[in-house]
Amino acid sequence: MQEKILILDFGSQYTQLIGRRVRELNVYCEIYPYNHYPAIDETVKGVILSGSPFSVRDSNAPKPDLSLIKGKMPLLGVCYGAQYLSHFFGGEVAPSDSREYGRANLGFVDQSNQLFQNISQHTQVWMSHGDTIVRIPENYKVIASTADVEYAAFQIEGEQTFAIQFHPEVYHTTEGTELLKNYVVNICGCKQNWTPDSFIETTVKELKAKLGNDRVVLGLSGGVDSTVAGVLLNRAIGANLTCIFVDNGLLRKDEFQQVLDSYQHMGLNVIGVDARQKFWDDLTGITDPEKKRKTIGRDFIEVFDVEAHKIQDVKWLAQGTIYPDVIESVSVNGPSATIKSHHNVGGLPEKMHLKVVEPLKLLFKDEVRRVGKALGINPELLGRHPFPGPGLGIRILSDVTPEKVRILQEADSIFINGLKEWGLYDKVWQAGVMLLPVQSVGVMGDERTYENVVALRAVASTDGMTADWVHLPYEFLAKMSNEIINKVRGINRVVYDISSKPPATIEWE
Repeated sequence: MQEKILILDFGSQYTQLIGRRVRELNVYCEIYPYNHYPAIDETVKGVILSGSPFSVRDSNAPKPDLSLIKGKMPLLGVCYGAQYLSHFFGGEVAPSDSREYGRANLGFVDQSNQLFQNISQHTQVWMSHGDTIVRIPENYKVIASTADVEYAAFQIEGEQTFAIQFHPEVYHTTEGTELLKNYVVNICGCKQNWTPDSFIETTVKELKAKLGNDRVVLGLSGGVDSTVAGVLLNRAIGANLTCIFVDNGLLRKDEFQQVLDSYQHMGLNVIGVDARQKFWDDLTGITDPEKKRKTIGRDFIEVFDVEAHKIQDVKWLAQGTIYPDVIESVSVNGPSATIKSHHNVGGLPEKMHLKVVEPLKLLFKDEVRRVGKALGINPELLGRHPFPGPGLGIRILSDVTPEKVRILQEADSIFINGLKEWGLYDKVWQAGVMLLPVQSVGVMGDERTYENVVALRAVASTDGMTADWVHLPYEFLAKMSNEIINKVRGINRVVYDISSKPPATIEWE
């Protein structure tokens, strides 16, 4: 049985980051809403309480049931978790009257305490809370303080219950990983044996048992998630897997053939479907971004359905769902508000009467790449930037036409290949070109032109949740602008997007 750490989520923006930091220590963990977590069994080695946008003083403050956890196994409260463990057990929390947001240094560290072994005196930590603990219960012992925060960390005497009022999971807490290691390895006793190889071995075994001799169909996109899912399934069931790759007419330049060629070398059984004309016809005249996404999603389902029905006796639909999608669907506040509908195969399982198999649903994005590397997948494919499901359809900020797709494909190809040639591609999380619904006056030769404007976009991120625009060299941007304007008929102006997420999103639609 796989040992694990449970992380109870109170709605913090950092909860997934705690999970990723624990996983980086080769310790398996799962994230659940604080009010909806599984039974505590012998596989659970410890529990972490996350931060929260709530205050423990709110009338509707989240109150978890810790009766089977606190005092019975290791427990670590982070930020809200720490304040909860004080406020509701005889201590007191009040609004902070000093700055408790941003970098701080621990002026006192009890290095004899298990949680702070090998942690430096004066180490930097990251604070992010409006309340502070002003009094702790009698049997609580202070194990770290800053100049402003006396109860930066404490332990309950006689229990393996610890609490910290700072965030060890963010980079600004310089020894945060060491602290988490002290907790999950030294205190909880986790063996650090959850590796890409162990995941592959376990998953292949489980897939074989679950699927038997059933036939499975998988929609490939050419992206990292569906590729890794395909290779894992291929290991488990071989020829019983059929992959379908649909050309929706909104892919990057030459991408359809390049992706099909790359899959041939992996031994995957792939059917390529040219459905460009259907998508272009159905998108005619549509400018609303949400309608575009829904049309593209609907057409994909229709095309996929027709192709899948040509395969005999299909029982399962495989999807490249990853862990953040799973967490999002059972979040503390219910499924989060839809910012924009995502392109997936929603509705297909019911329509085709298929069961769903999701081999990657326990992995974060960076873990998917590590598993892909262990599976021997081409590093160039694993290192590909994320690409939106609706493709260039949502990078054309007006109605979609074959001519606009051609213009955007050419400009995008120059930009992406330029990033690779200049050694910048791997320093960027995602990059692309947007075709704006704007035309501008230009001069080419002696002629006045009135043509299209494109915006280049390049962002740095770790998971796509937040993103900063990348400071690309001026020389590079100048070369890209020059090449795009000179080589792509229909463009006479290039701009660079310097907006971060939030408040902007990575895509423009």
